Amino acid sequence: MAWHIAGSYFETCNCDAICPCRRVNGAPGGRSTHGVCMGVLSWLIEDGAADRVDLTGVPVGLATHYDDDVEGSPWTWILYLDATASAEQNAALEAIFTGRAGGDARRHFPWVWKASKLVEVRHVGIEVHHEPRRQVFRTRAYVTVRMRDRYQGEETVTCVIPGHEREGEELVADVMRVDDGPLVFEYAGNCGYAATFDYSG
Repeated sequence: MAWHIAGSYFETCNCDAICPCRRVNGAPGGRSTHGVCMGVLSWLIEDGAADRVDLTGVPVGLATHYDDDVEGSPWTWILYLDATASAEQNAALEAIFTGRAGGDARRHFPWVWKASKLVEVRHVGIEVHHEPRRQVFRTRAYVTVRMRDRYQGEETVTCVIPGHEREGEELVADVMRVDDGPLVFEYAGNCGYAATFDYSG
């Protein structure tokens, strides 16, 4: 399957801003603030296709957890796909975001190159807004994320998931709430990050 997706990205986790896993002014990151990372990642595809399947306009989300003190810090994660997308669109996106389709997923997605446990692939109603500094990601009954504003600092910040070649903006979350199977957490005032992405395979 030949594929390409590009668009906007934002994430939040329970770390303090600036999240230590990012590169700050070019310096590599390290251990998470609290030793355990819990977060939500969100993509809005503004241009994309997999073979002949158009993926433009489709959102994707993840809820995640890992522990720095567990060897290899394997990820536990849930993949959220849009219930209003077609079966062909969601099959293509599941292949891309699980890494089965190869390509840039193997460079950008830690849950692909590390040991990981995919708990569930959920087809749910997704509400997503990627308006700068007011980003929102919600799934019915499972996830609510809302950004508050930018982090008040002048550092240059990058993240592996959209790519370190892309400068992004550090954010502060208004709320991050997940209640889905083994992933249950809620935070406010924690870190966030926004950038663009461009992946292919």
